Amino acid sequence: MPKFRDTGHLFRFTGIFVAAILIFLAIRGWLVPHTFGQYGHYRGAALTEIAAKPVHFAGHQTCETCHADIADKKRTGKHASVNCEACHGPLAAHADDPSVEPAKLDTGVLCAQCHEASAAKPKKFPQVDTASHSNGVSCETCHQPHSPTIEAGGAQ
Repeated sequence: MPKFRDTGHLFRFTGIFVAAILIFLAIRGWLVPHTFGQYGHYRGAALTEIAAKPVHFAGHQTCETCHADIADKKRTGKHASVNCEACHGPLAAHADDPSVEPAKLDTGVLCAQCHEASAAKPKKFPQVDTASHSNGVSCETCHQPHSPTIEAGGAQ
């Protein structure tokens, strides 16, 4: 008398299980890029693809080379830790060719991106309700954007 009777269904299940694993590994090998996992859970070739893209930002050190007077004013103001291109946008083209003029900024829109009143912001962060604060007057009328503190007598 055999020890295990009717074991055929177990062998069929094991065969299907092994076939499913082999099919999964074959499809995974075909779909997953060869450089995946080279630098952790990422595609290694992505680094060279990203490095090949054109540079759009120049960096605040580049801005300070030509605009030292503004950099000095900014260094002593509340926006000392804000990089130039955070407000002015990517300026690599301007840095490479100074005749390429950056777009004129609408301070009423630009300043509101950070300073519009919101309960989600820290209480110490300067916030304004732009609709009632300025009555449509541009921020730079009273505030100098690089050092926005108001002193007696108007804009600084």
